[in-house]
Amino acid sequence: MKKFLDEFLYHLTVERGLTENTLASYRSDLTAYLAFLQKRKVKFLEQADRNTVMAYIYTLQLNGRSPATVSRHLASLRSFYKFLVREGMMVQDPTADLESPKQPQKLPRVLTYEEVEQLLRQPETGEPTGLRDKAMFELLYATGIRVSELVSLNLDQVHIDNGFIRCFGKGEKERIIPFGDIAARCLREYLARGRHKLIRENTPSFFVNQHGRRLTRQGLWKIIKKHARQAGLKKEVTPHIIRHSFATHLLENGADIRSVQAMLGHADISTTQIYTHLTRNKLKEIYDRTHPRA
Repeated sequence: MKKFLDEFLYHLTVERGLTENTLASYRSDLTAYLAFLQKRKVKFLEQADRNTVMAYIYTLQLNGRSPATVSRHLASLRSFYKFLVREGMMVQDPTADLESPKQPQKLPRVLTYEEVEQLLRQPETGEPTGLRDKAMFELLYATGIRVSELVSLNLDQVHIDNGFIRCFGKGEKERIIPFGDIAARCLREYLARGRHKLIRENTPSFFVNQHGRRLTRQGLWKIIKKHARQAGLKKEVTPHIIRHSFATHLLENGADIRSVQAMLGHADISTTQIYTHLTRNKLKEIYDRTHPRA
């Protein structure tokens, strides 16, 4: 059985070029499965049928593994068996009809309007880095773009006079996102009084660090954490939480879900619909607080 595993891992390494971390995850999951088969005196992989795989999944659940972990193990088994069938090492795939365990839907964490205001007030605009931070925060909240999209912005993608940015999301799909007057003013001030004092050489990067190079994801995270601490915010604040807040606040104020989907760059409307749960919770909270018979 180990020979099959070695063949599969070789395929993942050479043909699919997976990272060492992903390979380690597959190796760990499948080694645990083979150990389970050994314990059940299953000598040949062909003897493991659908019931065997279900028993393994049930064992993981009994051992307190989370639904996410169980789903990952099952996904590893599916890839393993598909490979074996495709390569003619096995005739049937015992995972073919198995469903992944349902995972509880986690609602995204968001900031309130007041918490967003507190954060946006923090950067000191008397310094070039403060002008940059203020412009970044306003643009993040105004557009809901991902951290990777923000740090990869170039000068020719930000159209301040027309009030929109062109960004490239997952799969290099281009989308146009509008922003308002406040963000436009902060972007202009950063370009007029901040950016040229930070850059050391000609660069297309819109946001640069104090060494004049393109700002990194890690750099942006540190900047946000610093200002969140200064604001006295108790919640963890990340670029993605600002993105969640952008979407939730739009929907709370009457934006239609298709427009929010387009601005966020979600391929599937179901990804955007999670924010409607938050707005429903908010409505219920307001109702409970204000209706005389709630």
